[in-house]
Amino acid sequence: MTDQNRKNFDELPLYMNVPDMAKLLGISESSGYALVHEKGFPAFRIGSRIVIERDKLKAWIERRLQEGVVS
Repeated sequence: MTDQNRKNFDELPLYMNVPDMAKLLGISESSGYALVHEKGFPAFRIGSRIVIERDKLKAWIERRLQEGVVS
């Protein structure tokens, strides 16, 4: 399934890398890497790889929206 065919968040892969997450959020890769280093962002390392879990990313986004945080 291509990105254009996804109609909802649950169709995303369970785990994604920074470039995929950045594309999803509509930000640059460099902004994505800066974001994953922010305190409280739901990313973790597997070896040298930075991984973001889909459901934790969704919860993080929802919390930020509820808090009215825009950055």
